[in-house]
Amino acid sequence: MARAWQRMLSGRRLDLLDPTPVDIEIEDIAHGLAFVARWNGQTRGDYAYSVAEHSLLVEALFARMYSPAPAKWRLAALLHDAPEYVIGDMISPVKAAVGPDYGKLDDRLAAAIHIRFGLPAETPKRIKARIKKADRISAWMEATQIAGFSIAEANKFFGKPDPSVIDGLDIHLRAPVKVRAAYTARHTELLAQL
Repeated sequence: MARAWQRMLSGRRLDLLDPTPVDIEIEDIAHGLAFVARWNGQTRGDYAYSVAEHSLLVEALFARMYSPAPAKWRLAALLHDAPEYVIGDMISPVKAAVGPDYGKLDDRLAAAIHIRFGLPAETPKRIKARIKKADRISAWMEATQIAGFSIAEANKFFGKPDPSVIDGLDIHLRAPVKVRAAYTARHTELLAQL
């Protein structure tokens, strides 16, 4: 039988077919996400735009859009792509080609991650829709600022964002070690507010 687990830098052994919360550490998530490039690395700049950086932006957008948002849902926004620390960031066309098995794997990992950090295994649909809205605005910002899309293209694919939501927010490309530290610090801040 093929190996279906991955050894993490923390020493944990994460079973992808049956992930358990005890095998999940924020340092592993932050490290993995800081090194996973969004847009398949097809972005401008000296560093790849990482999933960790994207997740920080999504959480900031979510907090702006739904203020005052409870800390647990801001934490859910920060962790919305956390399974990608082991399965990578597949662009939407690849996810569609892989089919429903990708979604099932993502859901299993997300449930274990949520339980590990005191969130419900499944995010309520209303909250998930709000996080998805912040995610689409983040994608619009990324598309127009670093991925080479025109504003018209980004509006077509991601929807035109409310200017007041994105006012003062810019895409920042940082070295993975800095993004990892920022992600871990934000996670710690949100956990302390639960």
